[in-house]
Amino acid sequence: MNNSVANTARLLWAGLRALLVLTVLCGVLYPLAVTGVAQGVLPHQANGSEISAGGRVVGSALIGQRYDLPPTKGQATAAPDLRWFQPRPSDGLATNSVNTQYKLLVSGATNLAGDNSELVAEVKAAKAAVVKDNSVPGHPVNPAEVPADAVTSSGSGLDPGISPAYARLQVRRVAERNHLGVDRVEKLVEQQTDGRILGFVGEPTVNVLRLNIALGQLVGRG
Repeated sequence: MNNSVANTARLLWAGLRALLVLTVLCGVLYPLAVTGVAQGVLPHQANGSEISAGGRVVGSALIGQRYDLPPTKGQATAAPDLRWFQPRPSDGLATNSVNTQYKLLVSGATNLAGDNSELVAEVKAAKAAVVKDNSVPGHPVNPAEVPADAVTSSGSGLDPGISPAYARLQVRRVAERNHLGVDRVEKLVEQQTDGRILGFVGEPTVNVLRLNIALGQLVGRG
């Protein structure tokens, strides 16, 4: 009986020691080491890839933002502010309905199949809106030239970048709304276009937040 109690006690003590050691190792030392390395080697990325303008943080390079006009009374969806370059649609986003203490967006895709009638209708409506919003006198937008990212959301709904084709499609509208020369806005898009990673991975993209910050600076200079 005494041997059984002693063996049980030794096993419990061994288990407790293992728990304490692993807690300190995995719950304290390892997180501190990873955090220290991240802050030392990649501090910008470790702190959320924040982007600053005018002396304050205005967003993250990893999370897309919308540029909308203030919603009017009774308006279900805010209209886009056409002075700015617009991001991809964010149809997959949903509002937080569980913990209503915080106003959050739930990231995600629509999960609708390519032949889903609802998705097809949304894409057609989005294309019509892109054509209407970006057509300027003497330069109507050809519906066949509207890129896919202009009418479909990304898998997360938070994609911060758009294709150079979609950015170029918006150039004339942005130039007209801000009383700028088309060539100046085209040059802005070119300057803000990021190439493929390592020269061959992925596709060129334009970060909309950085592009609009540069646009704001250009408009400020007149």
